[in-house]
Amino acid sequence: MKSSKKLKLTLPDEKRATEFPNTDPIKITGFRINEHTIDGTEKSQTTELTKLTKYRPIAYYKLYRYTNALDKFLLIIGGICAIATGCCAPINTLLLGQLVGAVVDATLTADSTGLMDAVILFSIGNVSVATFLLIFSYVSIVIYNYVGQRQIYRIRNMNFQSALHQEVSWYDLNPSSDIASRLAEDITKLEDGISEKAVMFIHNMSSVVSCFVLGFVRGWALALVCLVTFPIAVLIMETIMRITSRLSRHEIEAYAKAGTIAEEVLSAMRTVVAFGGQKLELKRYAENLSYAYYNNVKKGFFSGLGFGLSWIFIYSNYALSFWFGVGLVIEERDLDESEQTYNAANMITIFFAILMGCQNFGTASPFIDAFGTAKAAGSKIFAVIERNSSINSLSNDGNKPMEINGQIVFKNVLFKYPSRPNVEVLKSLNLRINPGETVALVGGSGCGKSTCIQLLQRFYDPSEGQILLDGHDLKDLNVSWLRSNIGVVGQEPVLFGTTIAENIRYGKIDATDEEITAAAKKANAHDFIIKLHKGYDTLVGERGAQISGGQKQRIAIARAIVRNPKILLLDEATSALDTRSEAKVQAALDKASEGRTTIIVAHRLSTIRSADKIIVLSKGLVVEQGNHNELMAFKKHYYELVTTQIYESEEADGANILLSYAKDNDSDDEDDQKIVTNVKDFETEAIDTGNISIRNVIKYNMPEIHYIIIACLASIIVGCAPPVFAILFGDIIGVLSYSDTEQIRSESNVYCLYFVGIGFAIGIVTFIQIFLFDFAGERLTMRMRELAFGAMLKQEMAWFDDTNNGTGSLCAKLSGEAAAIQGATGQRIGVLIQSVSTITLGLTISMYYEWRLGLVGLAFMPFILATIYMQGIMMAHEALKYQKSLEDSTKIAVEAVTNIRTVAGLGREETFQLAYAEAMNPSFQLAKRNTHYRALVFACARSIVLYAFAVVMWYGGTLINNEGLDYPIVFKVAQALIMGTVMVANASAFAPDYQKGLIAAAKVFALFNRKPKIVDPANPQETKQTDMGKVEYNSVTFEYPTRPGITILKALDLDVPSGKTIALIGSSGCGKSTIIQLLERFYDPNSGTVELDNTDISSVTLVSLRSNLGIVSQEPSLFARTIAENIAYGDNSRQVPMVDIISAAKKANIHEFILSLPLGYDTKLGTKGTQISGGQKQRIAIARALIRNPKVLLLDEATSALDMESEKIVQAALDEAKEGRTCITIAHRLSTIQDADKICVLDQGVVVESGTHTELVAKKGLYYKLRMLQG
Repeated sequence: MKSSKKLKLTLPDEKRATEFPNTDPIKITGFRINEHTIDGTEKSQTTELTKLTKYRPIAYYKLYRYTNALDKFLLIIGGICAIATGCCAPINTLLLGQLVGAVVDATLTADSTGLMDAVILFSIGNVSVATFLLIFSYVSIVIYNYVGQRQIYRIRNMNFQSALHQEVSWYDLNPSSDIASRLAEDITKLEDGISEKAVMFIHNMSSVVSCFVLGFVRGWALALVCLVTFPIAVLIMETIMRITSRLSRHEIEAYAKAGTIAEEVLSAMRTVVAFGGQKLELKRYAENLSYAYYNNVKKGFFSGLGFGLSWIFIYSNYALSFWFGVGLVIEERDLDESEQTYNAANMITIFFAILMGCQNFGTASPFIDAFGTAKAAGSKIFAVIERNSSINSLSNDGNKPMEINGQIVFKNVLFKYPSRPNVEVLKSLNLRINPGETVALVGGSGCGKSTCIQLLQRFYDPSEGQILLDGHDLKDLNVSWLRSNIGVVGQEPVLFGTTIAENIRYGKIDATDEEITAAAKKANAHDFIIKLHKGYDTLVGERGAQISGGQKQRIAIARAIVRNPKILLLDEATSALDTRSEAKVQAALDKASEGRTTIIVAHRLSTIRSADKIIVLSKGLVVEQGNHNELMAFKKHYYELVTTQIYESEEADGANILLSYAKDNDSDDEDDQKIVTNVKDFETEAIDTGNISIRNVIKYNMPEIHYIIIACLASIIVGCAPPVFAILFGDIIGVLSYSDTEQIRSESNVYCLYFVGIGFAIGIVTFIQIFLFDFAGERLTMRMRELAFGAMLKQEMAWFDDTNNGTGSLCAKLSGEAAAIQGATGQRIGVLIQSVSTITLGLTISMYYEWRLGLVGLAFMPFILATIYMQGIMMAHEALKYQKSLEDSTKIAVEAVTNIRTVAGLGREETFQLAYAEAMNPSFQLAKRNTHYRALVFACARSIVLYAFAVVMWYGGTLINNEGLDYPIVFKVAQALIMGTVMVANASAFAPDYQKGLIAAAKVFALFNRKPKIVDPANPQETKQTDMGKVEYNSVTFEYPTRPGITILKALDLDVPSGKTIALIGSSGCGKSTIIQLLERFYDPNSGTVELDNTDISSVTLVSLRSNLGIVSQEPSLFARTIAENIAYGDNSRQVPMVDIISAAKKANIHEFILSLPLGYDTKLGTKGTQISGGQKQRIAIARALIRNPKVLLLDEATSALDMESEKIVQAALDEAKEGRTCITIAHRLSTIQDADKICVLDQGVVVESGTHTELVAKKGLYYKLRMLQG
């Protein structure tokens, strides 16, 4: 058995390792949103769960609010390097201007003696600038990506930590999937806005400022004219940023809502499949995706419009600047050189300084969109981090008494759930529980029993009055200390996806192996655990899905016992146990209750007869209290409850019989037949990213292929603009060398008109390019998410049993990978095509004008491509490991927040925080390594442009000097090549997104391509339209796919005649529930057949089969929708009229309760139906099953959660519902099935006894012994 370790959360490169939550030494400051609370649990919420929280926009600098001193120091260094990188641009411009001046002067004077000196000076200067650029770019990118990763690592932990410590009512307003969405998707968007793009923005803006300064110093008048359209461009981009930021917030909210639906559905797949809800859920999911899609299309429209207008203004500005500049040069041409402000050198310097400044501003503009998205995501994330919980288990505030006796007093306690302020759940409740007393709370469903339990754990605070523990108001006690002294076993126990030992250890984090074993023995769990291959190290699956309800309950009891609490709260602690187990566990609980205060909530009054005090609640008030004998003598409320029990109280010596039989049958426990020996990853499919190409991705974009083709053509045209500009630039330089001023003016005017025409053309096609690519990309993203969700819904149950396919992992796939595919399409494709267009035309121009120069420029391309390729290889190698780390951490987060009541009750928030941090650490380490690769690629791609320019101009100068080559040709070729190289370098910025997109595509396509093991037959038989409902199991052998070798059913033969009721009984794990799951075709038998109406169920369609079945499970899954919608969910083949819903509710004895709610059938139930009590959930589930009017009714402990009053009525309703249809019922309470037509006793996967109640009692076999156990 593995012992639990105290994990340390360490941020690499920090000198200290601090235990979480003190990861970040920075005090959290900033705004705080309004705190809205909403109720949760038992009979409660009736108002619409409308999100009230408004997320305020935040300033960009506040995204760095969680940096520490080291981070800030590094950011300053990185910022200085980025600024220095930006300043390289004006230096290069200055060198270029001097070279142009030298060339023009040499042409005008026909003296080229100083030309080569100028060329050499330019080349040396460019090489120097390129080297500085290489170093500073590398350092700045490494620092900002590194600090960004540190901050994101910290924010993920802080966000998860804060979420874990919010009060329970907060979760009713913020579903667990919202938390998962923030951890998986919103934080990724935040990361995108504070890492590399931030330093590139600084670099670009530094270049903008320094270039503008150079331009104004060299000649303010021309610089001012060059900037005449700049304010308009700034205004446009500012407006676009505001619009896109607002749309990004709407997009995030829409995706969060879709994520909520996905999490809700994927965590309740058996319910969804059983009631044929796949199409409905897919439609709901798609509808919410469409909201995000429309917002993103609007973003694309406004982005395209902004960039299109910007290019029009930029090229128009080129025209105006050249026209004005040429005029200034002409005016001062005849002046002495010392008196000239504007000559060819200065004009080119000023023009290109302002040009590069404006271009860098334009290049920085897309980052503004990323910053807007990051701000929208950050506002939601920080709102959670900085929200002060009204009941905070993280806080050290509150008293921690040295001793605790266990006296509990409810003093005039009035309680209303926050979302239902007009309904009093507890009405001035007064009760006293003395130290060491065992007190039972009984009463009808929804009377306030579970509310008392939750108030004691401080999940909620009373609206009025006090709850005292040893004279201390609970509000004055430390929350964590209080919960550490309370042991809880709930009606629906939650286990976590780890080993049995660790699940028990959650009760006491420092428990030794001996203590865990002792607790398991007391809970009657030890015997079946040690029979497992891995014993206490056996994994139980997500939410304990791999074991039976009884086994889960016993492990939960062991978890409560191991902490040796001063107060023990038992909320239907034995409701899921079979007769044998209940006897042993009840004895263990009785023993565990000695010496401590114990509060029991129970429907089976036989389990609380020996309680020191029994308190009867009705409508939130104590109506009666006393011990069993006293209350029976009163013959009032308690007496009525007891007499309404279907089965009478136990015989006087029943307890002795129970204990005696339990001791005699320890060796007969068969739970090992059910429990997993190890949750085997039965289908871990390798993902081959090498076989995924862009063609595979575009195939899913085919419906938009016409728009993509148009966008591609637009990209080609946009890509042609830089080489065309290079030709015009070379020609204009040539014009400046003319001696005839009129000719200079005339030809320059023509070129200026060219610039205006090009500007309008590029502006229009840029709008088309961006808008259509965004449109097609968003359609692809929506389609990928929808198809991925649809593919998940088609998988068989065994696929969901795989540990790799937990709810958290699947939600992460939907929110992360499906969206990441767009990184390989959309604008990325546009940039790629644009780059190819630019370099192709650039090389063509180069070869056309001077092939030798073209070859020199071409020689540098392999270096750029090699760096990009190496980055891709490195990223591909580590991206899967990175994604796996994120998925593992997300899985932990989803598991914790989904089961927050259990986590909070156990006080295990820190345990999950540490596990989350440990799971996330590999992704942090990988990201830190990738930072160096990425920085190297970026720095090389940027600097190699200047190296290439230096070499090309040096060689061009040599050709001018030695062979008399026309200098305009050199400038045309050099500029065309450099612009092509720049475009390739710019394309490298999208290399990470592109590679991530292909890797994500490989994983999503693997999901698409997986064929479910349980599908409709190729040639399905027609369903017989009959009311027969005959069921047969013929020699059925079955093993769960996740645990081969453990046979659950062994050549089982079972006949269920049409219209008859068959009851299945037996010890926990004997295969009862498996029989129902095989009939639903959740699984297929390994051998043998299951038949419905003499037809093998594998030969009919799944929809047809399941339409004949209605199921009520032991732990019903309800959805966060209205009561009416939950009931109508029973029949998804039609629009269920309200009259049918009401009729079903009446049959299930829930109608009156629903009418008592202010919103009646329109009342929302909250996440997983937590807004109502267990009994109410069960009755709604029964109504849901009845509404489909099934041939076969499957009842798996359908009344186990009901109180005595409700059980009799519901049982009568079920008896009525059974009329005319086949019924298979599973029950631990034999009293509920004694009228069955046939009772089958299962043992070790086979039927060992069958017959009517009377027949089996007469046999005095196993059924008789089980009967005796229950009195």
